[in-house]
Amino acid sequence: MQLQDIQKIKHTESNNFFLLCGPCAIEGEEMAFRIAERVVEITNKLQIPYVFKGSFKKANRSRIDSFTGIGNEKALEILAKVSEKFDVPTVTDIHETSDAALAAQYVDVLQIPAFLVRQTDLVVAAAKTGKVVNLKKGQFMSPEAMKHAVQKVKDSGSDKAWITDRGTMFGYQDMIVDFRGIPTMRQYAPTVLDVTHSLQQPNQSVGVTGGRPDMIETIARAGVVNNVDGLFIETHFDPANAKSDGANMLHLDNLETLLTNLTAIRKVVNSL
Repeated sequence: MQLQDIQKIKHTESNNFFLLCGPCAIEGEEMAFRIAERVVEITNKLQIPYVFKGSFKKANRSRIDSFTGIGNEKALEILAKVSEKFDVPTVTDIHETSDAALAAQYVDVLQIPAFLVRQTDLVVAAAKTGKVVNLKKGQFMSPEAMKHAVQKVKDSGSDKAWITDRGTMFGYQDMIVDFRGIPTMRQYAPTVLDVTHSLQQPNQSVGVTGGRPDMIETIARAGVVNNVDGLFIETHFDPANAKSDGANMLHLDNLETLLTNLTAIRKVVNSL
């Protein structure tokens, strides 16, 4: 598929990486609008094709008392309002087959979480909506194995698949990114590097995932140098008080400098 086939996406002629960016979870309309407004401003300035990201629910939390969402349709309606107000496409995660048709009424890209990318029924349900399906590589999977996930989308009658690398387990409580996987997965579908989730430190004894946000630019630079098609970055204006994944999120105030640097690197890479 072509990036320009996504409704409302802009700057596809810039030859820049595309960006999936927003909060981990939709916490409310005001916070979603505040983040979207700033990211749209930055991406327009730097001519980055942009998709607003926000999970309408979080079904894969470590503890039962963790925040899971503000209500499915309420959060999906906020995603639709973001798309309308800021004229951008949107992406959200789905976790079960019934989510696919529901979320497809509100967003442009359906994302399959890494833990669930082997779930055939879920991948097929997403593909059959006709939306772009963003397949997050399982932390336990090789890059080569992702060709089978992409093939499931194709066998369901769709060529609208992306692959997103979100790191590979390194022991029990750390993640690494194997950059050899980027050219491998680009053979199968456009490939995105999930910078912030790649820096998670999972399985902490307190039941809350840790992270290394200080390494965000390091990982993102390496992805751009290695010709990744897109970047995935979760951001928030108050990560310390975000209701999900605050430990590895980028502060919104730091996003413009990061993307400015990455765009400059992309121009150099394009010139080689």
